[in-house]
Amino acid sequence: GPANGSLKIRLNSPPVDGAANAALIELLSKLLKIRKGAINIVSGETSRNKRVFVEGVGLARVEEALLR
Repeated sequence: GPANGSLKIRLNSPPVDGAANAALIELLSKLLKIRKGAINIVSGETSRNKRVFVEGVGLARVEEALLR
């Protein structure tokens, strides 16, 4: 959920060989009902904190989908 201007998402996938990044993209794709290719990790691929760009979707829609 929202925290200090960011959205927090907890994943169960390990941060090994990009598994957590793939799980994040998969989760966002399903929640937002968009294709995985529309979601890009802009920064933080090897960090716990990531910046994600979701093509064609505003922050309000992302927040709403995550809070459902």
